[in-house]
Amino acid sequence: MTTQTAPTSRHARRSSTFVALAAAALLAASCGTGEDSPAAEGSVTPQEDTGMSATTTSGGADGGAPGGRSFATAELVDPDGEPRGTAEFAEVDGGTLVTVESTGLAPGFHGLHIHGVGLCEPDSASPTNPQERGAFLSAGGHLAGPDGGAGHPEHAGDLPTLYVTGDGTGRIVTLTDRLDRDLLLDEDGSAVMIHENSDNLANIPERYAPEGADEETRNAGDGGSRIACGPVTEQG
Repeated sequence: MTTQTAPTSRHARRSSTFVALAAAALLAASCGTGEDSPAAEGSVTPQEDTGMSATTTSGGADGGAPGGRSFATAELVDPDGEPRGTAEFAEVDGGTLVTVESTGLAPGFHGLHIHGVGLCEPDSASPTNPQERGAFLSAGGHLAGPDGGAGHPEHAGDLPTLYVTGDGTGRIVTLTDRLDRDLLLDEDGSAVMIHENSDNLANIPERYAPEGADEETRNAGDGGSRIACGPVTEQG
């Protein structure tokens, strides 16, 4: 009987030793240095989500946009003087970050531009045509920029179209290298303008206009009436 049970005992001891060593190895692997872990490589796990979206532009430590500091703002109003949103300009790598938020506007796409005069008068004459009067015409045409701009959408003040959701609010964040502090805050200032209609960016197919877009389309992209305006004001 002794010669039959001894091998079984040795086998059991070896099995127990193997299990113990395997468990120790697994524990060591799970408690390693961390050099190969996602956290050590700079990855962000779902639990480490910072909560900052790619379009966040305000709320930084200095009150401005991440990576840059706001240098100008605009308070937008409609022709009746009712608040319709805000705009913020921040210096960042690559140019100027423009953030526009709107409220109380009709859902859909609206033309969005920077105009060449920082004056938003509800019933005013155009600086270039005193016989023409209307809402916010005092802000002049699109800010052309140092090279004069070849026409829409080549003006320095031409921005992407603003989309307004069903509840009347809109938000857009865009980077441009055509605008800077000196241009926005020059002697006669500038103004943020929202238009009644969408902006076609003077993109008129040749089958509709063989000779290209006309002068009115090149001026403003057929955006229609000016429904919100705000002078650009230097910040701090």
